[in-house]
Amino acid sequence: MSATRMQMLSSRSVRLLSRGRNEMLAGRSGAQRPGGDPRTRSLTCPPLSSSSSPGRALSSLSATRRGLPKEKMSENGIMSRAKVLTIDTMNPTVKKVEYAVRGPIVQRAVELERELSEGMKKPFAEVIRANIGDAHAMGQQPITFFRQVLALCSYPELLSDSTFPEDTKSRACRILQSCGGNSMGSYSASQGIDSVRQDVASYIVRRDGGVPCDPNNIYLTTGASDGIMTMLKLLVCGEGTTRTGVMIPIPQYPLYSAALAELGAVQINYFLNEEKCWSLDITELQRAVNEARQHCNPRALCIINPGNPTGQVQSRQCIEDVIRFAAKERLFLMADEVYQDNVYAEGCQFHSFKKVLFEMEPEYAETVELASFHSTSKCYMGECGFRGGYMEIINMDDEVKDQLTKLLSVRLCPPVPGQALMDLVVNPPQPGEPSYDTFIKERTATLSALAEKAKLTEQVLNTVQGISCNPVQGAMYSFPRITIPEKAIKEATEKGQQPDMFYCMKMLEETGICLVPGSGFGQKDGTYHFRMTILPPTDKLKILLNKVKEFHQRFIQQYS
Repeated sequence: MSATRMQMLSSRSVRLLSRGRNEMLAGRSGAQRPGGDPRTRSLTCPPLSSSSSPGRALSSLSATRRGLPKEKMSENGIMSRAKVLTIDTMNPTVKKVEYAVRGPIVQRAVELERELSEGMKKPFAEVIRANIGDAHAMGQQPITFFRQVLALCSYPELLSDSTFPEDTKSRACRILQSCGGNSMGSYSASQGIDSVRQDVASYIVRRDGGVPCDPNNIYLTTGASDGIMTMLKLLVCGEGTTRTGVMIPIPQYPLYSAALAELGAVQINYFLNEEKCWSLDITELQRAVNEARQHCNPRALCIINPGNPTGQVQSRQCIEDVIRFAAKERLFLMADEVYQDNVYAEGCQFHSFKKVLFEMEPEYAETVELASFHSTSKCYMGECGFRGGYMEIINMDDEVKDQLTKLLSVRLCPPVPGQALMDLVVNPPQPGEPSYDTFIKERTATLSALAEKAKLTEQVLNTVQGISCNPVQGAMYSFPRITIPEKAIKEATEKGQQPDMFYCMKMLEETGICLVPGSGFGQKDGTYHFRMTILPPTDKLKILLNKVKEFHQRFIQQYS
């Protein structure tokens, strides 16, 4: 065969191959229309050289020169491209983030639930999750008024339904009129819906006995966590010994340690006094800040009141002392007050940091910078999933406020249903309105039940030798101290676990009870704790506490 004939056949083969590829691609997108389907025009193959196999010119370049990651051979012999994002190339601060309340214990609890559903035999019939403050998941009933108004806002056609009380309809109309297009599906202003912020301001004035509140200082947030994270972003700066340090209580809610790790800030621990019902000692604050100044720049002090996980409620005098300390040390105050309605112990009362600050001398009231946070997720509402919340800022520099507004605008706005729910929380039914009696009855029943369960938890746990539990003055958790024998500590160390993690994991496997080890919240060296919610229904809480008691007795006997 002549060279010319061979060249003609080769060219024809290339044309047939190219046409075949185009027909195959066109077939994947449906039949071709006259003139070609515009949806498949971009899928035509590049021209092929008659003197080389398809793609040879491109493949002759190294992966590096083509800007692609190097390929590696997999076990089945197929070349696989290396990942762009790996554990070694990801953001290193994220790897330092830990969040105990949804950590390994909870992951194992989920596996156990699946195994039970598949018929696997366990020493228990169900997993009881007492690890997280998710009220409705634990059986707490929603407040009727809240859900009725939210239903009307979500589906306005229900406004003509006579089932709904008139005050729920008027409230829904007011909220919808504040939304773009009269729909909760529209964006709001980044700072939040104006009318809701005005209602929040009015609520704060009532709560604090007439202390003024400017709606322009109110920022609606995606739960309290969003506001806390935003403020920390504003505060963190510097490098090395000038890096921002943030003082947090130990034990603490793991949001704080996780956020500081993610932001690369310095965590400054101050220890609550367990022997004095988890009280806050100014001497301990001074120790912590003095030591921290040797390696960072302390700029903020975080307070959780009522406490999580410890359940203490701070006295007015303690709050005033903290404010004076913050002024002296030039610290920005962050007051986490999401459990402000959860106060149970006799003689205890919630005092907001804002109220105490404004009742102090002008040298404090007009200078100390404060951000306080509230949420729809806790208290008697328990509406975690709606992610509603707010923060109020006091004495903030005007230029920083502009930056705060800019930062919040990046996330567009908080969820509008959460904003609507926040409005209902701060502006509930009033006396004389159709929904008032039911609302008061439901709220009172929920808070009374929580108070009873707080007392029950303390009483039962303190009957167990090797467990000591401070009074649960407020919030939704107990944080008892547990004795762990040396033999168990040794076994935990051999397994690479913290002793209280070992204890809680063993309890989960044997009883189905999911608790969180105290090491996830921080604790003094040599002490061990667990956090347990008081949220389960009373009958189930009694079962839970009895199982904890029996487990601890077996555990002590096994490792003594």
